[in-house]
Amino acid sequence: METNWDTQYKNMWDERYQKQGFAYGKAPNVFFKEWLSKFNPGSLLMPADGEGRNGVFAAELGWQVTAFDLSKEGKTKALQLAAEQGVKLDYLVGDFAELEFAPASFDAIGLIYAHFAPEKKAAFHQRLSECLKPGGIIILEAFGKNHLEYRQQNPKVGGPGIAEMLYSEEEIRADFKDYEMIKLTEEEVTLNEGRHHNGKGSVVRFVGRKPVN
Repeated sequence: METNWDTQYKNMWDERYQKQGFAYGKAPNVFFKEWLSKFNPGSLLMPADGEGRNGVFAAELGWQVTAFDLSKEGKTKALQLAAEQGVKLDYLVGDFAELEFAPASFDAIGLIYAHFAPEKKAAFHQRLSECLKPGGIIILEAFGKNHLEYRQQNPKVGGPGIAEMLYSEEEIRADFKDYEMIKLTEEEVTLNEGRHHNGKGSVVRFVGRKPVN
C-alpha cells in the first residue's frame, strides 16, 4: 500500500526529472564505472536508476540491464538516453516492494544513490540479495552517515536530509553479512554530477560478492 510519504517521494522525483536536461548528467557515476568495468558482462539489475545514466553505460559495455524507478518521468529520460547511445534497457516503473524478480536471476546489482525509506532499507537489501546469483556482485555508492554536515555547509551537494536514509559501514556489514567484502569504506569525495550532486560529500562505497554456497 502506498503511503503519503511514498506519494510525496515519487512526486518529488517526477518533478525533478520533468525539467529540461538531465538532473545528474548523462555520464555514469565514477565509482560505478570503475568497478563495473572490472567484471564480465551478464545480467544487471539497477534499482532507482532515475534517468538511466548508469544503466545506459552498463548496456554500452554489453550488460543486459533491467532498471526500475518510482518515476515515470525518469523512465522517459532513460529511454531517450538509451536511444541516443544505441542501446536498450528493460525499464520498469514502480515501488520495489511491488515488483517481482526471480530468485538468483542477476549476475550483478548496481545501487547508486539508491536511498530507500528507513523502515524498508534492510528488507529491500535482503530482497536484492535474493535476486543475485551465487557469486554475483553488488556495487554500491550512497551518501554516508557523515554526509549531513557536508550537506549543511553546501546544499548543492545533494542527498537526503534524513539521517536514517543515509548509509553506514556497519549497516552494510549487517545487511550483507555473508558477502566477501571486496571494498567497504566511507570517504570524502568531490561530486560533479549534473545539477544536484556538486561539491564535497561523504559517501559509502561497497563492492561485495555473494557467497557461492
